[in-house]
Amino acid sequence: MDLVLTALIASTVTGGLTAVGALPILVGKKPSERFNDTLLGFAAGVMLAASFFSLIIPSIDISTEIYGAGPLPAAIAVAGILLGAVAIFLLDRLLPHRHFISGPEGPNTDKIAGVWLFIFAIAIHNFPEGLAVGVAYGSGQQETAFSLALGIGLQNLPEGLAVAVGLVAVGYSRLLAFGVASLTGLIEPIGGLFGGVFVNISELLLPWGLVFAAGAMLFVISHEIIPETHRHGHHSRATAGLMVGLVVMLFLDVWLGAV
Repeated sequence: MDLVLTALIASTVTGGLTAVGALPILVGKKPSERFNDTLLGFAAGVMLAASFFSLIIPSIDISTEIYGAGPLPAAIAVAGILLGAVAIFLLDRLLPHRHFISGPEGPNTDKIAGVWLFIFAIAIHNFPEGLAVGVAYGSGQQETAFSLALGIGLQNLPEGLAVAVGLVAVGYSRLLAFGVASLTGLIEPIGGLFGGVFVNISELLLPWGLVFAAGAMLFVISHEIIPETHRHGHHSRATAGLMVGLVVMLFLDVWLGAV
């Protein structure tokens, strides 16, 4: 139970940093699209590195300890990643929401206020992040969990600003945009609690939980974040942001994991 509570607290803190990142929308001029795409690229890089170094590799190591060397640890990793991606794909199909690029998607979008479509979209996006933090802390691997939470928290800062900027761009007031961006951070504790409880049911579920969270995040990176960073033509800056985010998260994971 202590591990589950820790998972909930950690995912609440990381989710709360979304609101911190959205604060600049309340003051000063709106960030440029070029700057916004660079920040989103950074967020994608952090999530990409976290998926492999904080989730997939630890999952394979744990599976190897449980089942021994051989094809089974790799098979669990492959199956778990695909299950995580399919789960988010189904949520993306079944929940009404609005993408910044393609507009409304899902059932009954014409009956729901636009602001709620954005909230549903970000919920789909943020749930895997909270899930990853919850699974990591629920596993009891504190060093890996801390580096993962730190990385997710860092990428939530530009993500919160990006969400707020996107809402302002489509006509919402600055205050409402900040409120919605902050509200989306509350989705992460839900994912964190779910992940913490899941991996505490049985030790055998731990490697599955880690790669499931990784697959969910990888789907979001490819389906949402990278297309968003490229839609204004700032490919080079977005790619530079991704590379910086990736190496920052890699450095944090190796450094903090060795402490």
